Amino acid sequence: MSGGVPEHVLVVGAGLGGVRTVEGLRSAGYEGRISLVGAEEHLPYDRPPLSKQYLAGEWDRSKLDLTDDEKAAELGVRTHLGRRAVAWRPGEIELSDSSTLHADAIVLAPGVTSRTLPGQPDSAHVLRTVEESDALREAIAGAGSMLLVGAGFVGAEVASTAHDAGVDVTVLEVAPTPMARVLGEDVGALTARLISESGVSLRCGVSIASLDAAGAVLDDGSRLDADVLVVGIGGQLDLGWLDGTGLDLSGGIPCDARGRVEGLDGVWALGDAAAWTDPLHGDRVRHEHWTSATTQATVVARDIAGAEPPPATVPYFWSDQFGLKIQLLGRPDVADEVLPLHGDGVDGGPVKGTVVGYLRDGALVAVVGFGAARRIMRYRKPLLDGLSRDAVLEFRDSLG
Repeated sequence: MSGGVPEHVLVVGAGLGGVRTVEGLRSAGYEGRISLVGAEEHLPYDRPPLSKQYLAGEWDRSKLDLTDDEKAAELGVRTHLGRRAVAWRPGEIELSDSSTLHADAIVLAPGVTSRTLPGQPDSAHVLRTVEESDALREAIAGAGSMLLVGAGFVGAEVASTAHDAGVDVTVLEVAPTPMARVLGEDVGALTARLISESGVSLRCGVSIASLDAAGAVLDDGSRLDADVLVVGIGGQLDLGWLDGTGLDLSGGIPCDARGRVEGLDGVWALGDAAAWTDPLHGDRVRHEHWTSATTQATVVARDIAGAEPPPATVPYFWSDQFGLKIQLLGRPDVADEVLPLHGDGVDGGPVKGTVVGYLRDGALVAVVGFGAARRIMRYRKPLLDGLSRDAVLEFRDSLG
C-alpha cells in the first residue's frame, strides 16, 4: 500500500493488540474489510488475570473475553481462528491450513511464546494461555508445595496467588534481585522484600543445573523438590515465519514511531514482538505490557485509517502481587540514576507507599511506585516534559 486508505486490513494475532486494532479502525471511521487471524481457537481474551484472578478461581472464563461473536459481527470482522500464520509474502499471509489471505494492509500482532529451560520436563507448568492457567489452577488445588523458576512480574504474581491458596512457595531467580533487568538492582531489592516479607522463600543469584518432574538441582549440587514446578522466565520471539521479509528480527519486528515496519510497504506491527522507535530516546524497544499493546493499536489503527494520531503518552505497566500494586511509568532501562521520591522503602522502611524516580542525564525518564497509586499517576506529565532533577523534587514537594 503506497498511499490512501486500504480496502482490506489483515490483522495477524488475535490477542489484545489484535482486537484493539480492529476496534480502533472502526472508531477511526474505517469502513473497509477487516480479517483477524489467531493461532488459538478462542476469540481474543485478556491475559493478565491468568496469573491472578482467573488462576485464583475468582473469575469465570467469560470474564476474560475481550469480545464475543456478537461484537465481532458488529465490528464487521471476519475471523480465522485456530490457524497460525506460517509465511509472509508481499500483500499476503499463508496460514497453517495452507490457505492464503491477501490484503493491502497487514498488521502483525503475533505476541511471544513462553521461554523454556534446557531439559525442561513436560510436567513443568508455563503460563501464557487460558488452558495453561486451567492446568496450573488444578495443580495448585492439590498441592502443598511449589517451586517457581523466575521472579519476574508474572512469576511473582503466580507465587502470590499460590501463596494465598496456602501453598508453600519457593522462588528461584538467577539475577541478584527480582525484576533487576527492568527495575535495576536497587529497586529490585524492594520487590525482593515484598516477596520475602509475605512469606515466600526467595533465593536469588542461583543457577539451575537440571530440572525434572520432581524439582530442580542447583549448580551447587543441592536439590529442591516440590509438588508443582513452574517455569516463568519470560517470553521469547517466535518470528521464523517472517524470514521472508529479509529483516533483522533478533530484537523484534523493527518499526518506526507509528508502528510501520521498516522496509515493508503496507505492513505495521504492534504488541510484544514489535520493536518501536522511541521518539524521546531514539532507540527501538519492545514493551511486553498490556497498556502498550492498547496504545500501539490505537496509533496503528489511526495511521491506517488516515486519522489524526492520538496524544503522546509514556509506557505504563502494573502488577498486582502480595496485596500491593506495583506501577511503572516510563523507561527505567535508560536511566543512569535512581532518585527516591516518596516513602522509606529504599532506606529499609515499609515497601508500601514507596515511589522512586529514574533520571538520565539529570532528566526524569521513569517512575515506579509500590502501593502508591494516587501519587504515581501524577508523574505522567513530568515524565512527558522530561523535568530536571530539581524540578522533579519541587514537583514532589508540591504533592505533600
